[in-house]
Amino acid sequence: MLTKSIVKNSFYGFCMALADSVPGVSGGTVAFIMGFYDDFIGSIHSMVFGSLKEKKRAFLYLIKLGAGWVIGMALAVLLLSSLFESHIYAVSSLFIGLVAGSFPVILREEKTAVKSWRQGLPCGVAGMVIVTGITWLNGNIPAGSMDLGKPSVLLFVRLFLIGLVAISAMFLPGISGSTLLLIMGAYLPVIAAIRATLSLDLAYIPALFFFGLGILAGAATVVKGIRICLEKYRPQAIYAILGMMAGSFYAIIVGPTTLEARQAAMDLHTFQPVACLAGGLLVALMEIMKERGKKNGTRNS
Repeated sequence: MLTKSIVKNSFYGFCMALADSVPGVSGGTVAFIMGFYDDFIGSIHSMVFGSLKEKKRAFLYLIKLGAGWVIGMALAVLLLSSLFESHIYAVSSLFIGLVAGSFPVILREEKTAVKSWRQGLPCGVAGMVIVTGITWLNGNIPAGSMDLGKPSVLLFVRLFLIGLVAISAMFLPGISGSTLLLIMGAYLPVIAAIRATLSLDLAYIPALFFFGLGILAGAATVVKGIRICLEKYRPQAIYAILGMMAGSFYAIIVGPTTLEARQAAMDLHTFQPVACLAGGLLVALMEIMKERGKKNGTRNS
């Protein structure tokens, strides 16, 4: 049973990493589609605010999830990056199918919340506007830049705030943290600083330290807010997430324009229906596996 749990949660982390590596897609979207978003947010919340027992349980869960994420991201960087570059339209079409196929599943599982459409609809519209707006800014506003090797109080404050905002996006479906970093002019400087530090150039450590503090602060505060919304304002939270997922269609379509080797946005000619259908079937397969897991759990208990 323990081995099965390790494999399942590591697979979840693996899928999140693959999503994070595709332009326009976030790991939070995959977590929500695959049905473990509440567990993911709840575990991070417990790590910060929970009791010692809750921290231990959350730590074990996040370790399993994190192991899969590291493997998935390493695979994406080392082996799949060229595939994403050369077949980005197939990958983007696949994720459009994944997101589209997930809507009926979520609507069925969140029947009670969906019925409160008067409360939730404005939040859904807001979620869609936020994701499409961020994506539009990424493609139309020139990003500034910064030199992380020249420390200053202003730079440290800026990096702290950037880290706080970027990690917040990682927990929200439809919003890509890397996209926000690009908009704020921090993506390439942070990547360059990490590479330099790994090469034992210590000049970048102070800047990365404050960026890391922002990430920790963002993880603690945003997860608390998300947890409260899911527990006390479920309809608004579900509609907001659905809106963000709807907005991610636009992010996926223009995703090819954000690649290092820039390509045209996906259109009807480059859209691949077979890959899209495969994405929808993948959601159906995951739903079947999830239902079987629930039945087996009920029998074992």
